[in-house]
Amino acid sequence: MTTATPVQAFDNAGAATSAGHAAVARLVDLSREFGPVLSFAIYDKLGDVECEWRRFEQTADCTAFQTFDWLDAWQRHVGQHTGVRPVIVVGAFAGGETAFILPLAISKKHGARRLSWLGQEQCDYNAPLLAPYFLQRVSPDRFLAAWQELRGRLQRDPKFRHDWVELEKMPQTVGDQVNPFSLLPVTANASGAHLTQLGDNWEKFYYAKRSSATRRRDRAKRRHMSEYGEVRFVTAADADDARRTLETLLRQKHRAFARRGIPDSLARPGLREFFLDLASNPNIRDRFHISRVEIGETCVAANFGIVFGDCYYHVLASYDDDTPASQYGPGALHLRELLAHAIDLGLRRFDFTIGDEPYKYEWSDTSVTLYDHCSAATWRGWPQRFMSTGRRRLKRFIKQTPLIWNQVTRVRATAGALLNPKETQRHGARADAPSRRTADGDPT
Repeated sequence: MTTATPVQAFDNAGAATSAGHAAVARLVDLSREFGPVLSFAIYDKLGDVECEWRRFEQTADCTAFQTFDWLDAWQRHVGQHTGVRPVIVVGAFAGGETAFILPLAISKKHGARRLSWLGQEQCDYNAPLLAPYFLQRVSPDRFLAAWQELRGRLQRDPKFRHDWVELEKMPQTVGDQVNPFSLLPVTANASGAHLTQLGDNWEKFYYAKRSSATRRRDRAKRRHMSEYGEVRFVTAADADDARRTLETLLRQKHRAFARRGIPDSLARPGLREFFLDLASNPNIRDRFHISRVEIGETCVAANFGIVFGDCYYHVLASYDDDTPASQYGPGALHLRELLAHAIDLGLRRFDFTIGDEPYKYEWSDTSVTLYDHCSAATWRGWPQRFMSTGRRRLKRFIKQTPLIWNQVTRVRATAGALLNPKETQRHGARADAPSRRTADGDPT
């Protein structure tokens, strides 16, 4: 279904701009010379807008998680089997050129209909695709008025009616622009994200990031790993190789989650097929990078990354804690190889994506604040809004309070040991080995 509506988003719409976004407010004056009209069309099938979406993402400000291939694969393998209805909004300027694409969705959650980003739980960043200089052509007040008009249109259509809105993990900026959705009432997400600017030479980058003592330890660990066989960094050569590597990654992640007492988020129905599709589809293989570190014939670390624009997105990583060489940090070695690979590709940024693991702080030079927005649309949505807001505030408090977070981590690990004794015993045997175990940990 497609509907088109002109939105009169005038400067006096009356929506307040958040005090934390004064930089956006300063763009208001720049927008006054442009016409006041935005129009939009609403689609509930991704295929109906595929051509324009693919064309627009080549020049729009967006992240890798808003590309058509990523969200189309998620909807086919996960969304359509769980009752998710896409709500794809394509906005246009008065002259007809595309202004934005909003990949939204309606789903049932806790007995109420939720409006969220499409694939929200699986995307490390959720945001619109924006035309360059969007906020110089559309003032903050105009955008907020357009958002309210869109919400009204959705509520008047039974297919898109919803009880509450939950928009999570929204970066403050999209490309070089402030994310207009950060103008909504927002709270900080429980986790941040981290990235680093890459240079044009791996050795210079490595020397700038790591001390001479750390570099010596890295070399020593690699020498110890080589005692168990030849150490190789391997990029999957074809679709079958990519599938095998990703299967290994998923098994390693499952064991790691079990040991730590964490539910396996990758065990959700359809997610395995989703990642395998992306990894092995020959039409998009150049966008997804699947690699591993081998020692002898054993895959000791694996990763799934995305190459989009000038950025490498580090999405999934694992390492094998059951091999003797694991005590020397194969995951850390793999990360160094990936950074060097990204530099060799001529990329300018390496995005560690969401999560505040210590190793990310060691390499990153930029931290990204992520925001959540939650609001009720009907009386059914009010309980959901309160529960969602309370859950996210509690989660952030726990994760941002080291003493409490350390206790939670220990309790989960204890629970994991009780529920998965075989995995824990195998891991314990490795940890108790009388050898020089890495102290800085591996990224997983």
